[in-house]
Amino acid sequence: MNKNKLPKQEENFSDWYNQVIQRAELADYAPVRGCMVVRPYGWAIWENIQSALDKRFKDTGHVNAAFPLLIPMSFFEKEKEHVEGFSPELAVVTIGGGEKLDEPLVIRPTSETIIGHMYAKWIKSYRDLPVLINQWANVVRWEMRTRLFLRTLEFYWQEGHTAHATAEEAEIETRQMLDVYTDFAVNVAAVPVIPGTKSDNEKFAGAVQSYTIEAMMKDTKALQSGTSHNLGQNFAKAFDIQYLDPNNQLQYCWTTSWGLSTRFVGAIIMTHGDDQGLVLPPRLAPVQVVIIPIFRSEDEKESVMNATNEVVKKLSGLRVKIDDRTEMTPGFKFNDWELRGVPLRIEIGPKDVEKNAVMTARRDIPGREGKSSLPIDGLNHQISAILDDIHDNLLAKASKFRDDHTYDPKDYDEFHSLVNSGWVYSYWCGDKACELKIKEETKATLRCIPLDQNIPDGKCIYCGKDAKQKAYFSRAY
Repeated sequence: MNKNKLPKQEENFSDWYNQVIQRAELADYAPVRGCMVVRPYGWAIWENIQSALDKRFKDTGHVNAAFPLLIPMSFFEKEKEHVEGFSPELAVVTIGGGEKLDEPLVIRPTSETIIGHMYAKWIKSYRDLPVLINQWANVVRWEMRTRLFLRTLEFYWQEGHTAHATAEEAEIETRQMLDVYTDFAVNVAAVPVIPGTKSDNEKFAGAVQSYTIEAMMKDTKALQSGTSHNLGQNFAKAFDIQYLDPNNQLQYCWTTSWGLSTRFVGAIIMTHGDDQGLVLPPRLAPVQVVIIPIFRSEDEKESVMNATNEVVKKLSGLRVKIDDRTEMTPGFKFNDWELRGVPLRIEIGPKDVEKNAVMTARRDIPGREGKSSLPIDGLNHQISAILDDIHDNLLAKASKFRDDHTYDPKDYDEFHSLVNSGWVYSYWCGDKACELKIKEETKATLRCIPLDQNIPDGKCIYCGKDAKQKAYFSRAY
């Protein structure tokens, strides 16, 4: 195999994924097992994700704050289900300043406990509600099997935590934030997702109800891409988050939490990438347009660079990069930017200058079909329209791939055979025992019970009992 070429996805998807991340300089392995260093190009994608989400959070009334990295161990012991769910993943500090600590401190795996403690101090009256806070942070979960972006010991995310006066308000908040994640995934990242509820077996530790957005990767595995949890009064009672209602009666709050992490960078890579490397959605790409000037002589250089600078001015509202490296051939540059997934390449040579035009090449459509010559006049509108079309095309291709690999088997034998090559959408009776048997026998987990279920009653795919809902089952990351 040519060492300079990426592995093909169909031959070794895992190796393709790891290599494309490192060759495109998104991230690298850290000296601590299971940790990663996010390189500038990868961090720029995360910054664009942050920007898109942060605007949506603020548009829905949320504000940002910061809470401590270190949490007293006793806080985790207050909510029984929560500590049971997280105890295998906790990283614990027992020594500080050279001395043994009176109480061990947990490096946050999530912040419900510390935020619950603070909300109990801040919330006194119904007039203090709702509290709508988000934080951008790093967290640590002691994962045994790690993979860059998808599952690392330390990762970056946002976690929203809210407190409400009623159960209805908390449920509205939980669903609203699921809708925010869905809108972001589809309309910014071009990742088609299915919003739905988690089963009790798969829900967040300490939640009453967990919601999720699930996406299909190009190896047909599912990736949980964002979650929103209705915590009911579990954490409010554990941390004594109470308020005086209008009748001067003491009531417990209803709380929620919701989060999306750098795992979503992995979702983008595995949803859109191809055998040449990354294919980045235009609205998140660090570089939306790369311009490659092509010339042989100083005279050609002057005219080509003048035209290049004119094009840059016309594209002032976009993230544009000029690749003027003289030690690299144009062919090398084409391949390099294809690997990095830049949505649109513009080539400007002497003949283009003569025609007052540029040659464009779309990353989502390889070869001649993706190339076109465009006049420089009015280029800004044309390029913006092309970038929007690239987004739409990526979304359509990913949606078709998911639909082509989603099956509705007639019986459990067919379910068992199909789940190795895609998702199965089947009736489920709601019994945890059936769900666990399916997982044990097929290695497929119940990914979500979709919210939109306009279906007749049926029979559970496993036990044959009456079922009122269908669920997606799949192998998953």
